[in-house]
Amino acid sequence: MERSDIEHAVKLAGLELSDEVDCHVVGQDPILASPHHLGNGAAVVRLLTGAAASELWRLRTGRRQQVVVDARHAAASLRSYVFAHPVGQPAQSLQDARRAGGAARVTRIAAARDGRYVQLHGSFHDGPQVLQELGLDETAPPEQIDAAVAQRDAFELEAAFIRRKVCGGVVRSRQEWADHPQGRAIASLPVVSITKIGAAPPEPLPRGDRPTAGVRVLDLTRVLAGPTCAKTLAEHGADVLHIGAPHLEGGGLFEMETGIGKRQAVLDLNVPEQADAVCDLIRSADVFSQGYRLGTLARRGFSPYQVAAQRPGIVYVSENCYGHVGPWSERPGWEQLGQAATGMAYREGLSAPDGVPRLAPAAVNDYSTGYLAAYGAMTALARRATEGGSWHVQVSLSQTCMWYQRLGDDNDLDAADPGNIEPFLAEMDTPDFGRIQYLRPALHLSETPPRWDLPPARQGAHAPEWLPR
Repeated sequence: MERSDIEHAVKLAGLELSDEVDCHVVGQDPILASPHHLGNGAAVVRLLTGAAASELWRLRTGRRQQVVVDARHAAASLRSYVFAHPVGQPAQSLQDARRAGGAARVTRIAAARDGRYVQLHGSFHDGPQVLQELGLDETAPPEQIDAAVAQRDAFELEAAFIRRKVCGGVVRSRQEWADHPQGRAIASLPVVSITKIGAAPPEPLPRGDRPTAGVRVLDLTRVLAGPTCAKTLAEHGADVLHIGAPHLEGGGLFEMETGIGKRQAVLDLNVPEQADAVCDLIRSADVFSQGYRLGTLARRGFSPYQVAAQRPGIVYVSENCYGHVGPWSERPGWEQLGQAATGMAYREGLSAPDGVPRLAPAAVNDYSTGYLAAYGAMTALARRATEGGSWHVQVSLSQTCMWYQRLGDDNDLDAADPGNIEPFLAEMDTPDFGRIQYLRPALHLSETPPRWDLPPARQGAHAPEWLPR
């Protein structure tokens, strides 16, 4: 990619790339078989994380770093889950990972009675309610689910899901989303919002020999987007403590793929003493990252302003599906629903032989949104170091999707070639998963090459406490 193309993509995201950033992207689309420019977009979001890490390094040392991204490596990072598995075992898909709970059976695009399509999603616990709305029990096979959807109108079914407060929605075109109240509410927002939410004195970065060394990150997220944010901070040296809950399953694929570089503890926010323990961790944290439905943590005393009151100078990161303002801001959502709502799945379908909506061939929203959140967190840490304050970083899957569509949908599918991924892979020994293969960070910094020092571990493998600085 040319520098001008990179700068244009960053501008389309509502962000800025300083002229002082020495950056290069090697290669360009077409890489993945999609009409959207997934490889170019992935390269730009990884470059942004590198630029933010380089700025933290400049604040530490006075020196800038050269940032280089291989577009094929970046494109592979949108499918990083494919490459994370025990050595000698086959790759596992997201569908495989969710099949045990039945979510994969419910999660599908189905044709409705009116000729429209609906994206269903079983989420963690929504599957039974989705099936109940369709008049089915939990044993219904996929063909029976499709038949039930075919007896309902798409928008009527979406309205029923909204009433039940469960996942699911109509597959819209890009223009339909632009005309929708939620699409209009977030159309002018940058893909990353970084807002000062409280006063605090400037706080120098902790001592260390890497961009985020000594930075303490409390990670209360699950699956891909949120965990990718903290994983990206870990690749630059942060002390990341992931907090799971005893009533929330971990999931081998997700623990292995996004758990690399982190320690894993368990605390239950429903137990007052354990919620107090989270408060104790917050008081010594630098970054608090969460992906709960809007309002959920506020009711527990962990809204951005509540956390900033506990820990002035905190960087609070919020990830959600549809955006943080607008009528759908409190709706639950996932990768698939972001693609379906904003027009990406509709456009992907236009390039399919049958014309039926389909998902992009990568978890483009999840991973890219996670990288953008990490960029926001590092940028906020830099601002905290120079001007002080508590900061709120906001990203959403739908805003990421909208940005990818601004990059264009004229990719040459016939020329798509992901190339040889082997040079981007590495192996490490782990106490819980044996020897694993994983995708290395899709980013090169000239002085502090990104890496993960900790192997992934099972939920609850570590004590809920910070490492000494």
